[in-house]
Amino acid sequence: MRPRPALLALVLSLVSIISLLPGCAGGSSDRLTIYSGRNKELIKPLLDRFSADTGVKIDVRYGDSAELAALLSEEGARSEADVFLSQSPGAMGFLESEDLLAELPASTLDRVPVEDRSADARWVGLTGRVRVLVYNKDQVDPSELPESVLDLAGANYKGRVGVAPSNASFQDFVTFMRSDIGEEATAEWLAGMADNDAQTYANNVDIVAAVADGDLDMGLVNHYYVAQEQAADQQTDADVHFFGGGDPGALLLVTAAAELATTNQSEDGRRLIDFLLTERSQRYFATETDEYPLVAGVDTADAVVPFDEIEPTRTDLASLGPGLQETVDIIEDSGLREGE
Repeated sequence: MRPRPALLALVLSLVSIISLLPGCAGGSSDRLTIYSGRNKELIKPLLDRFSADTGVKIDVRYGDSAELAALLSEEGARSEADVFLSQSPGAMGFLESEDLLAELPASTLDRVPVEDRSADARWVGLTGRVRVLVYNKDQVDPSELPESVLDLAGANYKGRVGVAPSNASFQDFVTFMRSDIGEEATAEWLAGMADNDAQTYANNVDIVAAVADGDLDMGLVNHYYVAQEQAADQQTDADVHFFGGGDPGALLLVTAAAELATTNQSEDGRRLIDFLLTERSQRYFATETDEYPLVAGVDTADAVVPFDEIEPTRTDLASLGPGLQETVDIIEDSGLREGE
């Protein structure tokens, strides 16, 4: 998703200032420069461990995945970035569609299932996040839980469902819906949700908190937010409902890593990506974020429903890249707006 011109100009200005500060990315030929859409608190321990284990010096620029992807597109051949780590699959798909990513070797790609890597060898998945419905088990009878996410626009769910229209995961989900069920059907569902008085929130955390507190019956989020709530409060009223395989509501969103086509640090970049796919790193992701590890043989966190017990719906990240701005527009046109 490309930021609006004014926002992009502001981001580029801030990046220019930040790049002059000590410890920020400088594009030195003996350092690996990483653009990370993954949260600093989460990923920095892993990056520090990689640097300590290998002796590779790193510089990291943190930010929103979509905005970093827009910056990389703007920088083009001038970019100092060697590796991109994306929280949002749509951001990675966008860069692939712009032909800005280098081809990865089969030895790296083969560490994850074929469904969770680029068909053109341009990116590899690191972890998986599944879209789910969080619900208050004291206020929602199991018989009321919908079979499909599309059912939530029905009259029996009026005023009971929370969504986060500005959240990247919700936008990736809507982008998938556009390709899965079509533009018209997606627009109708979104308008139906708005007409059905769907409650809007800034993010997944706020939705889960509202459900746990009894202020909201149910909401669309990623699975790990519910797992984290349950781990923090053993008596929580928040529970998780997985939609069936093939349903848009069961979409698997992967975080991913890629090398930039313009890198001059290809060997070290691939070493980093391979490091993030080791059993040790995958265990870290599982325990620290409750996301699903994509490398075979690595267990999920105790609070998470095992991956082989659910039926996630998969899609190619490349399909989520183009048209993200159109997704934002269709959400706004539907009347679903944060805080309304």
